[in-house]
Amino acid sequence: MKSLGKDLRRLIPSDRVLTDPEDLVAYANDATYHVCPIGNPEAIVLPETTKEVSRVVRYAAESIIPVVPRGGGTGLSGGCTPTHGGIVLDLKRMRRIVEINQGNMTARVEAGMVTATFQEVVEKQGLFYPPDPQSMKVSTLGGNISTRAGGPRAVKYGTTGQYVLGLEVVLPDGEVIRTGSSCSKSSVGYDVTHLYAGAEGTLGVITEAILRLVPLPPARKTVVVTSAAVEDSARIVSAVIASGIVPAMIELISRGAAAIMSGSLPEPYPGGESHLLVELDGSEWEVDENSREIRGLCEGMGAVVRVIEDRRKAEAYWEASEKLYGMLLKMAKKGIVEDVTVPRDRIPEFVRAVSEVADRLEMNFDRGMMIGLSGHAGDGNMHPTIFFLRDVTEKEEEKAGRAIEELVKAGLSIGGTISGEYGIGIHKAEFIELELGKRQVDLMRCIKAAVDPKNIMNPGKIWIDGEAPGTCRTIAIQ
Repeated sequence: MKSLGKDLRRLIPSDRVLTDPEDLVAYANDATYHVCPIGNPEAIVLPETTKEVSRVVRYAAESIIPVVPRGGGTGLSGGCTPTHGGIVLDLKRMRRIVEINQGNMTARVEAGMVTATFQEVVEKQGLFYPPDPQSMKVSTLGGNISTRAGGPRAVKYGTTGQYVLGLEVVLPDGEVIRTGSSCSKSSVGYDVTHLYAGAEGTLGVITEAILRLVPLPPARKTVVVTSAAVEDSARIVSAVIASGIVPAMIELISRGAAAIMSGSLPEPYPGGESHLLVELDGSEWEVDENSREIRGLCEGMGAVVRVIEDRRKAEAYWEASEKLYGMLLKMAKKGIVEDVTVPRDRIPEFVRAVSEVADRLEMNFDRGMMIGLSGHAGDGNMHPTIFFLRDVTEKEEEKAGRAIEELVKAGLSIGGTISGEYGIGIHKAEFIELELGKRQVDLMRCIKAAVDPKNIMNPGKIWIDGEAPGTCRTIAIQ
């Protein structure tokens, strides 16, 4: 370790190379420390330029040392956990906005920029960067791109990958490439840009991005829809989308979650088993018309509708929703958040499946472990969450593992996907072949072996292979 630190300090100013035990512990995991294994990094490097990243990666390639890129450390799949030790590259000091081009509606920005900070800057210029992962006040653009992160606004605007036009990437040998361009469309060879968007740091280090922006919507309005059952809310989501109305956000809030949030709200959610928190945006006329249409449709389906006219009150609801997981963890010993996405018209089936799993495995409040359900219902991205209300036994850990497997399989059985926005990392690696099949995973292995033959870039992620850094096994695709 001393030798590694000494070598790195020849490449990077010494105050930006960390090797003290207390610093290493802080980088041993992401937000999945309750679920995924904890790593043992040997050094942390805080680069400030792409040239510095390149020097560190080139050294790591020559010495066959693992490199793990890291942004805000907010991931929920174990993606930046240094499972094989090595060097963690903390990119948060690379946070410059290089350019905002209003005429082209694009921005060039470094990977360590915090997402919410970037959004605030572009909105002051009348532009809008829609991707909004729940951790956006802390998470970085590079981390969002590496996992194709989503958020509530994905129902109307899509996820991070749809806003990436080009990238600057440090390859596993230290060479720097630029992919894509600032053009609104391009058809030149393989789409290398979007190969890296979602690669979770396994193919190189993203240091800069060219991002697409859109006009900032002039008006917004929030609507609360209360139903007698979770399945009723799920049916309303399908009906709203089928009607042609596309809200900016539709969040599913259970009765229990609403009760927990009530203390931070200007007005509590009304009585009912399930709620939808809906945001509409667009022109003043469009927002008013859509809110009237949603009221009529939802009341026709037996729901109670409240339109929140005051913008500050509306923001309080969205802020409470954003903080819900943290609130829940204050009441529980441990929580495991899942990330299963299903077609919107099949949300009611998934809701039933979650209830059936909880009943069959006797996961309820009285048993000390339960399954809660919330999610970005507008795009089918559901977050069943297992909460442990007391100290966890080995038997309960095994039961939680069975529940996760059943929930994942239930989502796949109705045309869903095992991850809508968190990525695969370590947490979902055991399930990737269930969705993609062995041949497609082998194709990914081939790409990894071609780009990173020494297997130094974030090894041990996306699929389970047990391969240590040094060589990357090549698979013959037949």
